[in-house]
Amino acid sequence: MKKNNNRFDRIDEEYKKEISNIISFEIKDPNVTGLISVTKVKVTTDLKYAKVYVSILNAKNTNQTLEGLRKSAGFVRTELAKKVNLRNTPEIIFELDDSIEYGAKIDTILKEILPEKNEEKKGRN
Repeated sequence: MKKNNNRFDRIDEEYKKEISNIISFEIKDPNVTGLISVTKVKVTTDLKYAKVYVSILNAKNTNQTLEGLRKSAGFVRTELAKKVNLRNTPEIIFELDDSIEYGAKIDTILKEILPEKNEEKKGRN
């Protein structure tokens, strides 16, 4: 079981790398804007579906960008099939991963709540 799990981890990583490149350099949809990072790819055990978690920063409209990615899923799958040599290429399902945005929001809140801590640190240096 462990060896098989290792294989899926390698497939996930390879897909993550290739899908990142495809999104960055090959999608020409004008609705897909901003900095798009593929944070994680999870392929099902039957290799039929791949959930692709993306983080979208500085987009004109995050929902529009996600919708553009979903419309481009067929193109991404075709390009992925050319780049990764596996018998089956999974259907791509894009999901929004807002954990980076969430982390930045928490960071901002902490800076507001704890300004005196930041001032103390600056005073010591």
